[in-house]
Amino acid sequence: MEQILISIRDFLELGGTVLTVIALVTGLLWVLVLERIYYLKFHHPKMVSKALTLWHAQDHNEPWFTQKLKQRLMSLVSLKLERNLALIKTLIAVCPLLGLLGTVTGMLEVFEVMSFTGTGNARAMASGVSKATVPTMAGMVTALSGILVITWLMRSAQKEKRLLNERMLNQAQQSLTSLPAGCP
Repeated sequence: MEQILISIRDFLELGGTVLTVIALVTGLLWVLVLERIYYLKFHHPKMVSKALTLWHAQDHNEPWFTQKLKQRLMSLVSLKLERNLALIKTLIAVCPLLGLLGTVTGMLEVFEVMSFTGTGNARAMASGVSKATVPTMAGMVTALSGILVITWLMRSAQKEKRLLNERMLNQAQQSLTSLPAGCP
């Protein structure tokens, strides 16, 4: 365990301060992603069940009220499903920009070393080059993995909304077709 922590510390030092910021943004990003996955797995089915219970208990003979109830229930479910997705997208977009910031700061360090020692001292320039390339790589890796996950989360949210809408329509049609003859 100690060796792992030492390796992480060395890696963060290799990339400079910007890499530490990227690591913090990445950590926040994945905490939010895990929260969304947890919600989809455990809390969303309960939310759908409550919405369908309210929907099923309603008299579907009043079209205006039925439509407004459906809109309200769908809106509540959508809000819960899409919570933090915009923040996740923003964090994904910020990661490559932070990587670019790391590139610029690392190159400034290389140019500073070159101004003092000239171009002949490769060891002195190596620190700046690593501070220029490691944050860029880290920002891109985080962004690419984040794009895959946010695409899955958004598709899952759309699918869940579509399924709820279909279930509500099916229940409404069943309740209307089960009315006794002579009822409006």
